[in-house]
Amino acid sequence: MSFTASEAEKADKADKAGDFNKINNTNDFNDINDINYAIVIDEARCTNCALCVAFCPVEVFKERPGGPTPHVAFPELCWGCETCVGQCAENALRVTPRCGTDPLVSRTKADSLPREQQELYRNWASTLKEILGLRWEPVAVTLIPAGDPLPDVTIPTERLRYCQSLMAARRGRSILMPANRHACPDGTAILGLTDLPPKLASGELYRLFHKLDSVEAARRMVEERPHLKPRSIDATVVTPLANAAIKPQVIVVFAQPEQVMWLCMSASYYTGHRFDFHASGYNAQCVETTLIPYTTNKPNISFGCYGCRASSDVSDDIMFMGLPLELMPTVIEGLKELNKKAIPQSRSKIYLPPLM
Repeated sequence: MSFTASEAEKADKADKAGDFNKINNTNDFNDINDINYAIVIDEARCTNCALCVAFCPVEVFKERPGGPTPHVAFPELCWGCETCVGQCAENALRVTPRCGTDPLVSRTKADSLPREQQELYRNWASTLKEILGLRWEPVAVTLIPAGDPLPDVTIPTERLRYCQSLMAARRGRSILMPANRHACPDGTAILGLTDLPPKLASGELYRLFHKLDSVEAARRMVEERPHLKPRSIDATVVTPLANAAIKPQVIVVFAQPEQVMWLCMSASYYTGHRFDFHASGYNAQCVETTLIPYTTNKPNISFGCYGCRASSDVSDDIMFMGLPLELMPTVIEGLKELNKKAIPQSRSKIYLPPLM
């Protein structure tokens, strides 16, 4: 069978959309196409480098044979991650969201938290902030299993990366995001909302970013990191701990290294136990501060990653710690005990020799 150029492109588009829909064959409220994006290439700026084609994780772009620029072949597949925008040296791309409908509007709402739980979480947040001197709100994280009721929390009209939602929550926002509100295909798959796009699963995109020496090394990194079963999670919920709308599973703290040190010490205050933390420069917020505490019920630290530092305003002196909910009473009581002597003495530098 032969096609004209236009017919071939239509067939290619149908095949690609079909493949991607198979990958993301979720319930109606997780329809990845619910939000769509206007993608504009400024042909006056475009140098035809085709980096947008190479770096798009879901293959929205296609090179135009004999044409002056790549073109937007599959706009319906766009996640709004703006990887293409970040890689375009000529600033020739614009990706603008078109608001979608609320994909969870008909879902059963979860009961409000009992008042005593709300008060407990507020007290925990106050203790962490006052003793440690935290600048940012501790963040409560809940992963909503497929089919479970949802808290009454705002769904953004645009897509955000999971790490961006955490950064917003530390400033006081409460955000509920189903799959079609997540902008990062990598983190969305790690947290169990969708499958991982083939271009990421193969390691190819990590190699293009020059984050690892080879595709084989990138593939190994992807294979070794933990992830939840695809479509086992319907949504992520992040709120300030003091304003938790549903029982959290993990508490994420944004802190300086000295403050994280005290958190580690408070967690082991009653046992003296030393922790084996798992950290790297990859998938910081989704894997290290959320998924590891969620799946192991143990605390974990993170130094951040390329993605969360490139897409947010987090400062260079900040690191992160994820604490499972079950450990929080120990952390809070241990922190109070340390604050009776150890913390104030250390911060007053009692062993520092007199300066001459």
